[in-house]
Amino acid sequence: MGYVPIKGGLKAIEAAEELVTYFRLRGGSPPLEAEQIRDQLRLAVDRVMGEGSLYAPFHAAVALKQAEGDVLEASFILRAYRSTLPRLAYTQTVDTREMRIIRRISAAFKDIPGGQLLGPTRDYSLRLLDLELAEEGTTHVKEFLAAYTFRLDSINAPLGLTFPKVVDMLRREGLLEEPVGGDGTGEIPDITRQPLLFPAPRSARLQAMARGETGGLMALAYSSMRGYGNIHPTLGELRVGYLPVRAALEGKGKLVTVGTVLVTEAEVIARMDGGGKGQQPRFTLGYGLCFGHNEVKAISMAILDRAMRSTVKEAPAEDEEFVLYHTDGIEAAGFTAHWKLPHYVTFQSVLDRLRRRQENQGKNEQKEEVTGDGPKDEV
Repeated sequence: MGYVPIKGGLKAIEAAEELVTYFRLRGGSPPLEAEQIRDQLRLAVDRVMGEGSLYAPFHAAVALKQAEGDVLEASFILRAYRSTLPRLAYTQTVDTREMRIIRRISAAFKDIPGGQLLGPTRDYSLRLLDLELAEEGTTHVKEFLAAYTFRLDSINAPLGLTFPKVVDMLRREGLLEEPVGGDGTGEIPDITRQPLLFPAPRSARLQAMARGETGGLMALAYSSMRGYGNIHPTLGELRVGYLPVRAALEGKGKLVTVGTVLVTEAEVIARMDGGGKGQQPRFTLGYGLCFGHNEVKAISMAILDRAMRSTVKEAPAEDEEFVLYHTDGIEAAGFTAHWKLPHYVTFQSVLDRLRRRQENQGKNEQKEEVTGDGPKDEV
């Protein structure tokens, strides 16, 4: 469908943008600093980085401030900023066994090599509103940090350790499927530079979901768990930690560690597969990994990864085209928001057709009354 540009309205648009700034500042409270957002709204920053497809905590914090806390709008801003950056190199594939863990749990086994590490989580606390936070000040923050770091120093607790994979234990026993590759050639497509074609290799599906909107991924994964699909998994392992990023930079002649990124990784153990002639029955695995600390997204990714590999497609969560086209929050929000733009010409066309149809129908009804040629009752 074509759209006709509408002239005029520039002053109104500029005034509307100025009004946005006024609404953000009119309360009179001190302006939020980007560092405050980055440090104290870390989970929102992590979502923006994941959906914006750029690991840049400071810039994600600025985008959140600019978008007044709208995560989708901030992700849109960050992804647009990403498109302006030069691409210096492709990083090497990382092995998540190198992850320096800050959180690691398994719902499949109580005792795992290295033990379970709860880390920073609200999973086991009551969701009660803490009104004391409204009175939180600099003095309180300093006192808490001093006391907490003193306790850490006194117990000499090691942080950032690496651990073996839980699912490797199942693989050694032959109880879990072997790793499922991408497109069978060892090449990994870059969906930011190549169109997403179907059937898509697994690597492309995982890339698309890593950029996907958390709520959209969760909704489809939840549909599969509820019965619109048949994936009801067990969480083999959930990890949150820092991964080293290495790249072969031009002129260096060797791999260089360019930094670390915080990621969340989930591996879910799904239903048994195989067991036919010449095949051993084994568990199947779903995998998810995303920027930052975002456990719901990583688990939802893993569930959908397994669901989309179902041989018989019976539910929306098992259809890769449906999943991947409808979980990019920026695409979805953009198309939803575009209905606010002028559709004057197209709607006038529809309106004219409706008026003509009503007019023609009225004329036909009058003709039938005059001639008596209306519909006859059947005997």
